[in-house]
Amino acid sequence: MSATNSKTSLTPAERQALKGRAHRLNPVVMIAEAGLSESVLTEIERNLAAHGLIKIRVFNADRDEREQLLAELCAATGAQPVQHIGKIFVVYREKPLEETSKPAPAKRPAARSERTTAKPPIAARARGRFTPAPEGRPGRAPKRPPRSAAAKNRAANIRRPRER
Repeated sequence: MSATNSKTSLTPAERQALKGRAHRLNPVVMIAEAGLSESVLTEIERNLAAHGLIKIRVFNADRDEREQLLAELCAATGAQPVQHIGKIFVVYREKPLEETSKPAPAKRPAARSERTTAKPPIAARARGRFTPAPEGRPGRAPKRPPRSAAAKNRAANIRRPRER
């Protein structure tokens, strides 16, 4: 299960940037009293492959044991320790290039407004604002006329003193 990593350690600038990215993360793996079992290592490998940067919560009271556990975890997975605060580990492993250069996803189907069979909303037809669009823009309502200065002021919530 060990993965090879091209770098042996992170620079302080890289570590600081990774700490910032990890701040908003929630722990994805929990290590209980059983320690680093085969299933825990498999789950850590899966999450590192998917995300690259993960948080791990350890339910162990002794700090020295947690330090040893972090070292074993990093040796077994090829990850780099980023941070160890209390019972939370943050580890990072660079994603392989073949996984990060995935082809672009297939193009989504056309939006509802771009379909040729779409009808304007009933409210627009009822108010008489809908007129058939010219060729090339099927199913689209015409643009609204420009707003008056009073409407712009109301929209911007600007109060002007009255003239007397």
